[in-house]
Amino acid sequence: MDEFFNQAYLEGTARWDIGRPQGEVAALAESGEFEGRVLDVGCGTGEHALYLSKHGYEVLGVDGAEAAIALARQKARDRRLRAGFRVWDALDLAALGESFDTVLDVGLFHTFDADERPAYVASLSAVVAPGGRVFVMCFSENEPGDDGPYRVTQAEIRDAFAEGWRIEWIRPATFEARRGDGRAQAWLAKIRA
Repeated sequence: MDEFFNQAYLEGTARWDIGRPQGEVAALAESGEFEGRVLDVGCGTGEHALYLSKHGYEVLGVDGAEAAIALARQKARDRRLRAGFRVWDALDLAALGESFDTVLDVGLFHTFDADERPAYVASLSAVVAPGGRVFVMCFSENEPGDDGPYRVTQAEIRDAFAEGWRIEWIRPATFEARRGDGRAQAWLAKIRA
């Protein structure tokens, strides 16, 4: 799958890369939802990590697509921001050997099928500090059509984070994208370790 994403970034066809942070993420930041060190998992070209870095957070962005990380690093240099970026497997976050107070996942959870989600959630649990928070934004089952990533129900989010986590809330959200009408229906969840 990393090759698919890598190719999309190399070709400039990544429909999910809007060149700015998602409005939902900016709203979370403006309302004080981020704390401490932040991990942006599945960071793509780094817009969320860079936005948070600009607002004073220590941020590491990781993604499996080398082309995305190269673009993120260039943006950080061009904008003179200190966000760090690494090519990394989201299913092996423990190997980072680091702990984070906040983890942000915008558009990664919904790339995993039901069989892969337990490994992903276990990977997250290895890096979230006790009492830390995870924000997951994923396609909703209310998004029409079947192109793109898996559609996810609230029940699937709850099931994935059933053991060792506390879901504070799940609410409807909107993905901004370079496709169709530029919007996709999503869920945004706040989950505590």
